[in-house]
Amino acid sequence: MNLLITRHDKIGDFVVTLPLFKAIKEQYPQTKLTALVSKVNFEFAQNIDFIDDVILFDKNNLAQTKELIKSKEFDASISAYIDTAVGKLLFGSRIKKRVAPATKIAQLFFNKRVKQRRSQVKKREWEYNLDLGLKLFPNLQLTFTKPLLNFVEEKTNRVVFHPGFGGSSDGNLRLDDYIALARSVDKTTYEVVFTFGPDDGASKEYIQNRIDFEAKLLDSKMSLVEFTKYLSASALFVSTSTGPMHLAGAVNTKTLSFFGDSLFASAKRWGTVSEESNQNNFMIPQNYSKELYGEIESCLKKVLDAK
Repeated sequence: MNLLITRHDKIGDFVVTLPLFKAIKEQYPQTKLTALVSKVNFEFAQNIDFIDDVILFDKNNLAQTKELIKSKEFDASISAYIDTAVGKLLFGSRIKKRVAPATKIAQLFFNKRVKQRRSQVKKREWEYNLDLGLKLFPNLQLTFTKPLLNFVEEKTNRVVFHPGFGGSSDGNLRLDDYIALARSVDKTTYEVVFTFGPDDGASKEYIQNRIDFEAKLLDSKMSLVEFTKYLSASALFVSTSTGPMHLAGAVNTKTLSFFGDSLFASAKRWGTVSEESNQNNFMIPQNYSKELYGEIESCLKKVLDAK
């Protein structure tokens, strides 16, 4: 089968679709898998060994994107996330079997719809994505080898703190508490690193002006592949629920993660694709208590002491 899988939004959203790619490739290796992705994920997707080809979802030139898709003569498509733009694109590309969740008005452009009711949060986002594969592969086992991405890097004594907010996250620590957490690692054998995304300039300046201990501050100048390898070599990644958290989970690095105080934003839906034993998840209310911060700091020390 010549199959197109689409996920044309953000970094974390694409990562939680990768189990679908990997399960199909491992169990049906003759299937040619092509990914349709947004610009931020394009180069990253090209470096994943269980993806055979990558097409850019060029929102500024959808006509050209449609012609490229048509030229590939796909037998079917699976869309883990849909909107009207991608619905029209795949319908216009004359793909005969088009699988998608039965959600939004855009579902009208797809002829194989799957009722999932993701808002009920009965499973994690990556598990919902895996379920879509059953529409084309009824005998698909919803399993895949871990780590999801095998970027073999020798582990270092490095703890990475990423204080920036992601697009889907509404739960996070205050910057002062990130500094306090990092300070608790000071004078141990672990190196402290803060990383910042392209929109985190204010956070970086705030932290840079207040740290009174040795720490490295890194801007997002690495490619996603390079950053993922960097996380693969790290002992622990501390962040809110955001794209980099999902990258850390994809390479099975231990995570200490903060989620919004609601079922929809919780780890029950947005938890990482990693071994459960490597996940340390906290729901963070808007005005969280000193006691909750204390629990988080104790968890951090416990994780590092277990190394």
